[in-house]
Amino acid sequence: MMSILKPRPCTVIWLLLMVLTLITYSAAPFGLSSQQLVLAVLLIALLKAQLVVDFFMGVRHARAGWRLLMGGYLLLLGALITSAFLLTTA
Repeated sequence: MMSILKPRPCTVIWLLLMVLTLITYSAAPFGLSSQQLVLAVLLIALLKAQLVVDFFMGVRHARAGWRLLMGGYLLLLGALITSAFLLTTA
């Protein structure tokens, strides 16, 4: 009897990362303004970074302090990039 293999979580996350990459690649024709497009791509990039940190770096199994540190780092980085972008386009 043949059994169906259950995909490993890292394979599912990798496929999700590929889908998110394709979304950012094909986001231009949606008729968004350049500012909206950049912010959408930045948001997707931060989501992808969080997935990599959690699943491929193993931070989801780490203590709460490490998870908060990495999550805070990504939030701070996203906030700094967003504010720099918004200040230069204003």
